Amino acid sequence: MAGLAVNIDHIATLRQARGTRYPDPVAAALIAEMAGADGIVAHLREDRRHVQDRDVRLLRQVVQTRLILEMGVTPEMIGIALDVKPDLVTLVPERREELTTEGGLDLIVHRDKVSEAVENLKSAGITVSVFIDPDVEQIKVAHRISADMVEIHTGTFCDEISGPRREKAFADIVNAAKVADKLRLGVNAGHGICYTSIKAFAGLHEIDEFSIGHSIVSRAAMVGMDAAVREMRALIAGL
Repeated sequence: MAGLAVNIDHIATLRQARGTRYPDPVAAALIAEMAGADGIVAHLREDRRHVQDRDVRLLRQVVQTRLILEMGVTPEMIGIALDVKPDLVTLVPERREELTTEGGLDLIVHRDKVSEAVENLKSAGITVSVFIDPDVEQIKVAHRISADMVEIHTGTFCDEISGPRREKAFADIVNAAKVADKLRLGVNAGHGICYTSIKAFAGLHEIDEFSIGHSIVSRAAMVGMDAAVREMRALIAGL
């Protein structure tokens, strides 16, 4: 059965919107774990728009499952990761003007920089994933630079309501997952997955874990974090 990693970024977004001390993403992470999450994801962005350095350090102290740190490929972020020692680092593209991550990291264009980051992190005993579009060539480069796993960007599929574009996007995800699995890469999937779109992944057993944040936090605003995580966990268990 695939795992569920809960992204708590948007709990921090609510806090930062008013400059208050609540809601606390660390508290949300603990509730998510008790509700069955297999990991906690936090994206420490260069502009610190939601998760803050203090959050990451506190999460490292209290998370009992796995702490997954998403971050850009920059010297600052590599240094923080080497200091905090998360269980997994997921390298992602990052632009200040974007609303959220818009696509995968282009390993062909940025191969040397990403390869160096992967080597530095792995040398410190940190497992490394790269967030990439569902493209076979990107998968092959991830394997060549010795990434431990890939996280396949599912946003294009999830953002399409229906039609040929949606079908093509999902076919690309399936193909990428199967190729990555054959290359013995771990396979995660994330971005835009909600309580409806998760059902499309039934039978795609090459995916080891789903990384889901916005839809769970949105659901939590209505029913609470515990119930929101349990509902998503049950859906994944039925895939």
